[in-house]
Amino acid sequence: MLVAVALGAFGAHGLKSRLSPEMLAIFETGVRYQVYHALGLFAVAWVADKNPESLANAAGWALVIGIAVFSGSLYVLSITGIRWLGAITPIGGLAFLIGWVLLFVAASR
Repeated sequence: MLVAVALGAFGAHGLKSRLSPEMLAIFETGVRYQVYHALGLFAVAWVADKNPESLANAAGWALVIGIAVFSGSLYVLSITGIRWLGAITPIGGLAFLIGWVLLFVAASR
């Protein structure tokens, strides 16, 4: 969450005058999804605390990988303009989906 807040502030104040509105929106999407999934990690921690033998740890790793790949690729794409990075962003989205499914299974057991 700290990193997401710092990047959000950096985007709002440091990049606003340097990026096109389209690229700034891409950067902000990365920040927004990082925040959502960082909050999801709190849910993972709660489920893992209640049931350490569950799939919660795997869910947490999937969310972390999703943050790194999804949000990370959007950050780099928006700052550098390297468009092919958009092709790997869905891999991070898939990691997010896997993480949420694993968390649901872990929480329902």
